[in-house]
Amino acid sequence: MTLFDLAGRATTSLAAAVVLLAIPAVALADTGRVQPPCNTPRDLLRLGGTLTHVAQKLERHEPITIVAIGSSSTAGAGASSAAANYPNRLAVELRQQFPAQPFNVINQGVNGEEVPDMLRRFDTAVIAQKPDLVLWQLGTNSLIRDHQVKDRGASIRTGLNRIRAAGADVILIDPQYAPKVIAKPLAPQMVDFIAELSKQEDVGLFRRFEAMKRWNHEDGLPFSAFTIADGLHMNDWGYACMAHNLGIAIAEAVKSPVVAARAAAR
Repeated sequence: MTLFDLAGRATTSLAAAVVLLAIPAVALADTGRVQPPCNTPRDLLRLGGTLTHVAQKLERHEPITIVAIGSSSTAGAGASSAAANYPNRLAVELRQQFPAQPFNVINQGVNGEEVPDMLRRFDTAVIAQKPDLVLWQLGTNSLIRDHQVKDRGASIRTGLNRIRAAGADVILIDPQYAPKVIAKPLAPQMVDFIAELSKQEDVGLFRRFEAMKRWNHEDGLPFSAFTIADGLHMNDWGYACMAHNLGIAIAEAVKSPVVAARAAAR
């Protein structure tokens, strides 16, 4: 579990991450290469659901706890260090978006897990942390293992109900756009299923698949620019750009007039 208290002083690794994310294109010390800018259209960053609980805590200037649960791309497989995984990069982004706001970002990713595995540890990994927001990354391992996505629908709804009963907002995160994922014929169905489920359940959706697809198709980036050699996991730049986009998406969601009004009314 990784915990970043953004109300406190930045650690050495956190300060380094701030430097990396402060500029769209940077030269990484380990390679000396200049990384491409992280430019993702705002329409891909609209979450769809509301983050009323987070907005309420922001309005009151109360500490916010975020739990990121998922599999290896949450745990940070492919990253050069723990500081480079997406939850820790997101902690940096949120500090930039809300400089005076304390956040705790807790990484509860475990390599290889699917939805049933995550549900078995929900009580300790998620609910016990008393989250205000849960980022739930799901779908990739089911897809890679050729498991039917619709078989996971009831389990996902069970998880969402438990999160909402705990008083937290939710953002689902769909699979990554990477060679091993898109090689699966059911990949588009998985992405569509998660999108439809998020609408039915009125929860936020971070469209990682479409954002990464744009890096490849529209921006012309080869997979090697944002994934490692295994053709599945993201590299440091991929995690950093994902966190940058997610930070923007969260900030825009909580600052929307509708969400702000609902938060103020509570």
